[in-house]
Amino acid sequence: MLKDNYEKLSLAERETFARVTNQLLAHSFLLSDEFDYKEGISKVNRDYIFLERNYELFTEYLELAGFGLVKDSGYGVVSLTSGYDGSRVHFDKLTTIMLYALRLIYEEEREKLTLSKEVALTVGELVHKLINLGAIGKKPANLALGRSLRMLSQFRILRKLEGAWDSADTRIVILPTVLFAVSGEQIANMARLVEEKDDDAAAFSEEDDAVDLAEEDDAAAFAEEE
Repeated sequence: MLKDNYEKLSLAERETFARVTNQLLAHSFLLSDEFDYKEGISKVNRDYIFLERNYELFTEYLELAGFGLVKDSGYGVVSLTSGYDGSRVHFDKLTTIMLYALRLIYEEEREKLTLSKEVALTVGELVHKLINLGAIGKKPANLALGRSLRMLSQFRILRKLEGAWDSADTRIVILPTVLFAVSGEQIANMARLVEEKDDDAAAFSEEDDAVDLAEEDDAAAFAEEE
């Protein structure tokens, strides 16, 4: 079936297939649409439509490499999964606790969402949430803060609308992928990490692994976005 389904594609469709597959391997998630805050409308992601139309082909192809796909049509999210530890990226402690806070914020706000499935906030509001949760005692160093936000953006947990990553006024949006980024067990682990926090943000070590996401190459996860 894999060969038959692939041979049915045109040359242009085969190029799209290769590009979308690489997107999944690099970012772990694919979204059905993206909200344009300047125009006030959601814009359909044609790559998502292509994947939906060829879902069986993508699933069969990725299964050969040990990956799986999970689709949630309600939130318009396709997730890449893997059971192999070597195909997963490990988040440091600060990034993990930040992910925990982002999920809490999203769950608090999602019932208010109407036109968009995204939750908008500023970096400063996120830092205040971390402090109010007791996860940190003060704002993390700019370098650590920017690195964690870039990492989460790389995996399409959030995206930046404008500004520098480490600026309090920078606007970001939490994407619905945050609901699928971690399991219930990992949520419990993150809650434990918050309870065991140190007051000094510098105590967050890159060697404290707590959350994994499927990834083609660990090095790719650290590619910075400007």
